[in-house]
Amino acid sequence: MSHFRQLLSELHRIDGKGYKAYKDIKGKYNYPEGTLYVDHVQGDPFAAPSHLRFRLHQSAAGFPGDLYSNKIRTIALEDYLTRMFDRECNKRKKSLGTGKSGMMNIDAGNQEVLERTAMVVNSQYVEARFVVGLPARGRRILGKAAIQIFKDILPHIIQNSMYFSALNKELVEEHVDVVEDQDFLRRWVADNDGIAFVGDDSILPRVSGIDDRPMKSGKVVPFQSPETLRQEVQLPHRGNVSGMFIKKGVTLIVGGGYHGKSTLLNAVELGVYNHIPGDGRELVVSLPDAVKIRSEDGRRVEKVNISPFISNLPYGADTRQFSSEDASGSTSQAANIMEALEVGSSVLLVDEDTSATNFMIRDERMQTLVAKDKEPITPFIDKVRTLHSDLGVSTMLVVGGSGDYFDVADTVIMMDHYRPYDVTDRAKKIASQFQTTRRKEGGEAFGKITPRKPIRKGLNPVKGKKRKVNARGLHIIQYGRQNISLHSVEQLVDVSQTSAIGDALTYICDNYATGRLTLEEIIDRVMTDIGQKGLDVLGFTGQHPGEYAMFRPYELAAALNRLRSLHVL
Repeated sequence: MSHFRQLLSELHRIDGKGYKAYKDIKGKYNYPEGTLYVDHVQGDPFAAPSHLRFRLHQSAAGFPGDLYSNKIRTIALEDYLTRMFDRECNKRKKSLGTGKSGMMNIDAGNQEVLERTAMVVNSQYVEARFVVGLPARGRRILGKAAIQIFKDILPHIIQNSMYFSALNKELVEEHVDVVEDQDFLRRWVADNDGIAFVGDDSILPRVSGIDDRPMKSGKVVPFQSPETLRQEVQLPHRGNVSGMFIKKGVTLIVGGGYHGKSTLLNAVELGVYNHIPGDGRELVVSLPDAVKIRSEDGRRVEKVNISPFISNLPYGADTRQFSSEDASGSTSQAANIMEALEVGSSVLLVDEDTSATNFMIRDERMQTLVAKDKEPITPFIDKVRTLHSDLGVSTMLVVGGSGDYFDVADTVIMMDHYRPYDVTDRAKKIASQFQTTRRKEGGEAFGKITPRKPIRKGLNPVKGKKRKVNARGLHIIQYGRQNISLHSVEQLVDVSQTSAIGDALTYICDNYATGRLTLEEIIDRVMTDIGQKGLDVLGFTGQHPGEYAMFRPYELAAALNRLRSLHVL
């Protein structure tokens, strides 16, 4: 290991040389209270910036053990430190030359608190993993500017973000405690046979469709639970809280347009994640296996058993192993449900606005005109009860156009001027008063979920002679010669999740796509490997990617299912 002054000397030596001379600084450098690792050096100033790590001895960092005494507290502390490191980088942000010269960045995330590879905290050290654009003018090294980064800028960032003594103790503890409370609340929901909890005084609306911060301007109505659905919970740190408790079963969210139905569902669908203090949704949690379902015209489907919903297709097409290069709205929604069930989801979240109409309901008049033997689709309304009774799968459904769903609902919540009301009794009386004469279709049982076994064919992401896997934004993974579209996978929240999922697909190709394991078994093994070895297990040997965020098994399965070259047995 070299002393950091040797790094400064080396940068002085290569000042003015061609950019590739930066390769000479790769290695480890001893700073007074830690170690700098230059793991990967970019090839030119316009390329992706260089990967670095700084490991600070815990004896110097000084974080009390209570702040990382269990996994969820460790994740929360790492999240807070990453955000502080990012803040310090932004304070000193300036261009030092051509291209990405002078850029310093760490993967800090948005409103959600996710397990990340950007920061590591344990009893031995605190390690920040970040990127630096090594300075150049054209393709000539600016050695003096690089010296400024490593001698002055980086030490200041570290001093102000990685030492406990430099941070606001109360804010650090609040961040960790708030996250741990959410984790406790989510377990409480599960232990009490619920699917979600929406805390009183939560702020559900967001700034916009592209800004997930809480809305603060205009008339913002804090959430208040109906008395009949209100429960109180004693949290470890915050103490007693109250809110709307949603039990297992079939829950409808009804109401007029623009009254907050989809906003409530959106808060619940993102309640699978913990949120930062001040987000407004810190007390909105849902079961971690809740999956948002929608229609998805044009997606590829590979041998999925959609027969519980669709059968008797023209020309005898087999819907027990349904494949399509261009699925319709109804067949894609059926496939999305069956794929979620295949990997173990116990909660489906559905919004009428993003569903295929003919998949959701078939009324009496249409049943009379088009006989069942001419209609291959069994609508969701006729399967939602057996989903729960046969499989234990609950559904939370936004519906505004079909009162027939009153017959199958356990709970009906009406949103009126952004306030929820329990109208279950009223909805049941209406259903009794105006009885539907539509006939139930699809039989008394839900049907079979058929496991599939992916094989390696089509999984190798080769483009030319090299593997090519990149996240191109939140919803696109370049995988070899093809792009995987995740635009309809609505519970992805961070591009670093997408990056990790892309490399997880390669990991599946290399380790588990043997044709002997089911898709669910493969996903379980990947998640187990990550649980035991960390997200680093997905990275390439010798590099330490600081831009992975934890994903759920359901989004990984969704990406695998949308790979157009997927083959299964």
